Amino acid sequence: MPKSRIRKKADYTPPPSKQTTAIKLNSRAWVAPVMLAMFLIGLAWIVVFYVTDGSLPLDALGNWNIVVGFGFIAAGFGVSTQWK
Repeated sequence: MPKSRIRKKADYTPPPSKQTTAIKLNSRAWVAPVMLAMFLIGLAWIVVFYVTDGSLPLDALGNWNIVVGFGFIAAGFGVSTQWK
């Protein structure tokens, strides 16, 4: 019976080098100021409504001014989800 050939292997073959890709971070510098501004506008809206006995900021809205103030605060929380 003939003898089979022995394959010669290389001692060590390093794995192919991986290309490093730079992670592009979006500039989100606007998020914190907008978030804080929304919180403060909402808080100020509610405080002004209570201090002026409902005559300001918008007299026509009546008690809906509270909803508008909380809407600004909720928008601030919505913007805060973009913060990294």
